[in-house]
Amino acid sequence: MNRLRFVGWALVSAFAMTSTVLAGDFSVRLRSRVEIDRGQKVYTVVEKAETWSPRETAVIVCDMWDLHHCLNAVRRGAELTPRMNKLLAEARSSGATIIHAPSSCMDAYKDHPARSRILAVSKSKGLPKDIGSWCYKIPSEEQGVYPIDQTDGGEDDDPAEHLDWQKQLAAKGRNPKAPWKSQTDALTIDPKLDYISDSGEEIWGLLEARGIKNVVLMGVHLNMCVLGRPFGLRRMAENGKHVVLMRDMTDTMYNPERSPKVSHFAGTELMVEHVEKFVCPTITSDQLLGGVPFRFSTDKRPVVVFVIADDEYKTEVTLPVFAARELAQREYHLEYVFALESDKNSLPGLSMLRDADVAVLSVRRRLPTTEQLAELRRFTAYGRGIVGLRVASHAFAARGSESTIPKGHDSWTRFDADILGGNYQGHHKVGPETVVSSAPGAATNPILKGVDTAKIVGHGSLYRVSPLAKTAEPLLLGTIPGEAAEPVAWTNRPEHKGKVFYTSLGHPADFAEPEFIKLLINAIAWAARR
Repeated sequence: MNRLRFVGWALVSAFAMTSTVLAGDFSVRLRSRVEIDRGQKVYTVVEKAETWSPRETAVIVCDMWDLHHCLNAVRRGAELTPRMNKLLAEARSSGATIIHAPSSCMDAYKDHPARSRILAVSKSKGLPKDIGSWCYKIPSEEQGVYPIDQTDGGEDDDPAEHLDWQKQLAAKGRNPKAPWKSQTDALTIDPKLDYISDSGEEIWGLLEARGIKNVVLMGVHLNMCVLGRPFGLRRMAENGKHVVLMRDMTDTMYNPERSPKVSHFAGTELMVEHVEKFVCPTITSDQLLGGVPFRFSTDKRPVVVFVIADDEYKTEVTLPVFAARELAQREYHLEYVFALESDKNSLPGLSMLRDADVAVLSVRRRLPTTEQLAELRRFTAYGRGIVGLRVASHAFAARGSESTIPKGHDSWTRFDADILGGNYQGHHKVGPETVVSSAPGAATNPILKGVDTAKIVGHGSLYRVSPLAKTAEPLLLGTIPGEAAEPVAWTNRPEHKGKVFYTSLGHPADFAEPEFIKLLINAIAWAARR
């Protein structure tokens, strides 16, 4: 556990803000995946908060073409465009550089001011090697296995629809295999401010000329053009640019009939995960626009948001590992909210709960801003699912008097009693392992299906939680020598009628117990009403 505790401390410390926030600056949270133990191929999620000057930031729009040979790609692109256009407008008005890069379409813009503007930029005298060529892989990617099979080109059209689409393209005078001629007209190109290029040399020269430090890539398709183009993620990363992918403003060419045979959107998330491990960090559009990250309307997977702010049990390590291993393959859309190191009471990103089906909480004595806590209150009022682990029983309770609450922040002292259905009164001494058994009448509960409760061992101290709320139904009981049994897992149906599960298990060693993992998988599925 010492290695795990060290990694957990290191990951939390990475949240520190790196510069003073000025009016108009971009406050972003960069998400990456880091290996817990070198060579073990086990990764957890890390977020790092940064503040960027817009005038040192460029946004590159990759291959948002007017037409595509895949009809479903056209449909997804059309759905992506309004949000992307709004984001470009916000970035542009803040002073960021906007580069439109519709590859193989420069003829359509030969007389456009945005094309002329980049051609007028002096050629860089220090162009990186191969910046003008496609990049299929960078050395860091050798550490992993490419996550999807795209050898068929990635089309996911219905065969009959696809054949008809090819005929329509031919009738328009387009090449059915490469029908694009320009960027989609739904994206605004500002003739006075923006740039147009599909050249790695031109774009690199522009970045140098304008003193650009931060580069954001968005567009299609992540597993092909966004990664591989001369101006794409790989070339930018290998040549030292501070580059990020805007992960909710992209798509993939992936056919679910191919390995690993997951849904199209799960395939995209596997590619995002690959990028976060081996290429560069990612951000989301809501960090500039507010609201929630973009999701395609046809992505019907339940959304599970992990809210993690726990200095004691290192769930910032164990929960993302659990999610990647056990939930991604079960077709969940996974998001994470972490506390800032600069203000441990602040939980930026809680607005993602607006689009969530389940919140998994591992939060210990944090006092979020009034606005952030309001997001959680609304979430519970809507009757969404909640899964609480261990310290969630005192998630938003301040120590001492209410006067300890910082200005602009708030507590929720009755979250345990009113939402979780618990009655946290501290814990027994640390040391004895907790013996676990099914509560009377609970054996048929779906959360316990396939779980051998006799094999569950609680490695953390036993919590004092009796008596539970009348609306709670005990599932598991825990005992230690010389003490009365205490509930260690239960469900609750509070006034808002949402499905709530809580367990006082969740010690790092518990995540090595197969039966605990089954319990947690079942609880999330139950809370998501699957």
